[in-house]
Amino acid sequence: MDNTRTADTFSQLSQEKILKIMNMVKNKEVSIEGALHLAQKEVYAEKDPQDLLTASQFNFIIYKYKHYRWQKRILQLDFNTRTIFNIEKGIIKKQFPFSQVKGCEDSERRRFSIVFHGRQDYELEAVSLDDKRKIIYLLSRVIQSNSCKRAAESCPGRAAECDVIHEGLLDLQQNTSTSAEWVKCLAQLREGELALYSLGLGGRSPAATVPLAAGSLGVSGDSACSTFSLHTADHHYLLRIPPTARSSSPEVAVRLHREWLSLLERHCQPGSGETQPGNQGCSNPEADYEEFIVPLNEQEEESPNFGGSSARSSLRQPAASLAGGAEGHTAPAPALSPAPGRAEPPPAPPALPQPCSLSPAARRTKAFHWDVVPWDKIQKSVWGSCDPCKRKIDVCRLCEQFQIQDAAVLLGTEPAGSQHILLDRKVAHNFNIFLKSFRIKPSELKDKLFIIHEESGGLTDEQITALRRYLPTPKDAERYLSFKGSCSELHVVDQFMLEMCKIPQLGQRLDLLLSVRELPQSIRDLEPLIIQNTQASRQLQSCPKFVAVLEYILAMGNHLNERAGKEGAKGFRLSSLAKLPLLRGRDRTFTLLHALVEQILLHQPELATFPQELAEFEAVPDASMKGLSAEVDVLKKELENLIQCRRLIKPKASKATAQETQFCKELKDLIQKYEGDLSQLSKRCEEMKKLYSSVLVKFGEPPDLDSQELFGWISSFISEFRKARAEVTP
Repeated sequence: MDNTRTADTFSQLSQEKILKIMNMVKNKEVSIEGALHLAQKEVYAEKDPQDLLTASQFNFIIYKYKHYRWQKRILQLDFNTRTIFNIEKGIIKKQFPFSQVKGCEDSERRRFSIVFHGRQDYELEAVSLDDKRKIIYLLSRVIQSNSCKRAAESCPGRAAECDVIHEGLLDLQQNTSTSAEWVKCLAQLREGELALYSLGLGGRSPAATVPLAAGSLGVSGDSACSTFSLHTADHHYLLRIPPTARSSSPEVAVRLHREWLSLLERHCQPGSGETQPGNQGCSNPEADYEEFIVPLNEQEEESPNFGGSSARSSLRQPAASLAGGAEGHTAPAPALSPAPGRAEPPPAPPALPQPCSLSPAARRTKAFHWDVVPWDKIQKSVWGSCDPCKRKIDVCRLCEQFQIQDAAVLLGTEPAGSQHILLDRKVAHNFNIFLKSFRIKPSELKDKLFIIHEESGGLTDEQITALRRYLPTPKDAERYLSFKGSCSELHVVDQFMLEMCKIPQLGQRLDLLLSVRELPQSIRDLEPLIIQNTQASRQLQSCPKFVAVLEYILAMGNHLNERAGKEGAKGFRLSSLAKLPLLRGRDRTFTLLHALVEQILLHQPELATFPQELAEFEAVPDASMKGLSAEVDVLKKELENLIQCRRLIKPKASKATAQETQFCKELKDLIQKYEGDLSQLSKRCEEMKKLYSSVLVKFGEPPDLDSQELFGWISSFISEFRKARAEVTP
């Protein structure tokens, strides 16, 4: 055990707790390595109130198994929006509301699973046991919050504690090595779940949350041993009444056993589970638009494709109701003369249909269900100075195309041989598969850790990642370091594990090597994405033609809504741009977007070139502000961990070998370079966020709207506008 690491850990504990742990070592209740493990748990428990209770957004590097390999992601738990985000290179790949989280299951080593309502479980792997512990703790807060919310909804006014149906002390069997051990837990039975909290020296930490969904869980018990088990599709939980209760009062132990078994069987019966979340009670204003059905609870695996030709994928949220909206503002039928043209003569407009002789007031039109900008955001936005009256529109043509028809048609739309292996069987099987392609002898492993780059003879990124996955646990280290036989007698799996146990700070060394290699590539990947998003925000800050097009849309929408008996609006959300192709006219191939193109070409054809102002939106910016900010935040943490790892493994000058000295010097130079690069990247990220915030204010959008949505709406609108223009002017 490293003396510096041990002293640093114990120095953070009180004298009372240090004495308690030392007495446990003296009484041979735990080993020396086990004592360090307990001390670390105590340090973490004391840090939780500061690190995990005061912040509202948490970013973790995780690995998700997909397409037969582990892919690097960022798992963000945002307690402001109550959403879990899966981020890859600044792109939000998936997002789940906290309400969809059903449970969390702790697997071996650094793996864990998030259980959701109505979708497949999320099997993930943390980069460290510390990160895994924090993630499970935060998820337990989410699960507990969901339970309290269900209790409040089913019984308004009652305390959150009444959500706990039954609780008591139980032992949970954990099989993390060749020998099983019983861990004392506080068990709390709630509606739809059994929460297990491992009791440490000074508090409790989440051990498991077992969902009690009907049909997916079985219960069995053994009264002779006071044990009972829960079987899910992927996990088996063995629980028992603590031995202290059985020895002090066997009758009480039998009664407790029967009580737990009866309660669990009752809550696993069909009908006892909670209803799956859905869209009950949610109205969809888009029902007025024929052939348009969007399941609100559907989320795609990959990033939303805002740049596609179909506008259906661009709509990400239901339209807001116009009831109680902004004060009415209706564009009069006779409009002012068009604004003066540019220096270059505009192209001649195409031949358009002649105005009809029907009276607009005689016809009732379809309504345009746009999302209205709140009144308090109007004055500070572009809508405050917007004047749709100066945009001349052919109201007769508009009414003719979008009048309500007499009859509406709605269309539906493993280890070799019998040689005994000390390592856990499942871990040994997977480790042995990896070692078959690992062409390095156990004795060569330590020297490989002093070579930073792969091209210089170091380990590959895949080898480092795999070795981190099979790091020996404290129990593994105790078992192997106590082995007294010949190393050559061991299986190759045990030989490698023994060598790994002998290398000090192996986990930190592997983390350091991977971070040193990944940091520069991550910075290079993020820099162009941040620049692209910054340029996109700058273009939106200065885009007079685009604003003029929005004024045309506002004038047309207010005119249609006036004829439909609805209130006018002073401004609309940019999400409404995705709805223009959805409102069909009398001719099913003619939409409100086609009508917009006609009006612009007829009155101000120079505005049709507005996409030139927004060149960055020709291809939708994939990465989002939220995702990029999370990526930069994680890079800062990686650099901090890199600096700490360097300090931890740095040898004393008098004992350092030439190889170690050269390694530390090269590492120091790289860290200094990365600090400068990351500092520059952070400045660009702050500039990007500042510009985007001003864009949100300019267009009256909510401050928490992510750029992936906003930029996606604009990019899709530009693409659809080009298509409609080509169809109007063949």
